[in-house]
Formats: sequence, C-alpha cells, structure tokens
Amino acid sequence: MSHIAETTSIEDMKNYAVSRIYLDNFDHIKAYWPMLGREMAQLSLSFGVDDIDGTIDDTTKIYSMAGSEEQNPSLSTHQLVDLIKRAGRKPIERDTLYSQLVDYSDLDINEPQEVYVGLPVLN
Repeated sequence: MSHIAETTSIEDMKNYAVSRIYLDNFDHIKAYWPMLGREMAQLSLSFGVDDIDGTIDDTTKIYSMAGSEEQNPSLSTHQLVDLIKRAGRKPIERDTLYSQLVDYSDLDINEPQEVYVGLPVLN
C-alpha cells in the first residue's frame, strides 16, 4: 500500500466532522492524541470529537516508529487539562462506561503533576 498517499490533517478533521453527523447513534467520538499530535487532537474538539484519549505505555512507541509527530508522547494530567481548556471545553475524567470520575474544570494547571491519563471532554 506504499503507493497510497497519507491523508492530510484537513481530511482527518473532515472525517471527524462527518462521523459526528452520520454516526449519530454513537455517543462519543475519540481522538487518540499520540497518533494525531497535541495540536491536531485539540483542533479535533472543534470537529465533533468529544473524547481525547492517550494512555501511554510501551505499545505507544509504534506510532513514533510509524512517523508520528509525537516522537516521545507523554502528557501529564495538567498538560492535558490545559490542552482541553484552551480549546474551550470542560475536562472530565470518565471511566470506560463514561461515568464521571473527576471534574478538572477548577484544576490549577500551574501545579505540576505526573499522572498520565486520557480525558473525555464535555462542551
């Protein structure tokens, strides 16, 4: 499949937007930030995505090896909360069934923290 060109970031965002419209029976659309990059994951929140995920472990290295812009993907909770807040969204940590665990809306992002998580986002 080497003859097939990669999709552009614009095409990716269009796919998220169209997915939100056509997959109306899906409650949530997730963007995996280590694959997209931080800025594109943040932008995806304006194109129908309502869940940013990115639990980091050894398997994440495959994205770097495949050419992802995120060569050393890691975000602290504070960094991810800041990314979500700067997009004008409300950062909420949820479990696998989307039950609310923690509302990070009032989290002081200036305090360092070393926990790595994926945070679903609410408007």
